[in-house]
Amino acid sequence: MAEFDTGFAWIAGRFSRVEPRRQARSFLLGLLSDVDTRSCWQLAEQAGDAPHAMQRLLGEAVWDADAVRDDVRDYVVNAFGDPAGVLILDDTGDLKKGK
Repeated sequence: MAEFDTGFAWIAGRFSRVEPRRQARSFLLGLLSDVDTRSCWQLAEQAGDAPHAMQRLLGEAVWDADAVRDDVRDYVVNAFGDPAGVLILDDTGDLKKGK
């Protein structure tokens, strides 16, 4: 959890109000959880919130998705970067060959 909190600290400031900041944290923890379906309804239930809370974060809360993406990239590069490395994201879960 400490590593998650460190990573989340890189983006927390992008949410100017505490409510969407808390909701974003819950949303990300839900995405990382073992829930079967990652819908707003399921993620809100996992967080103990009403279903509309996650939907409001994604549809109505004011935050800059591009800036959050850039912050996450900066965090990953800072924490795990290698000047000769390449990061390839693949959510299929299929075993890959190579290094």
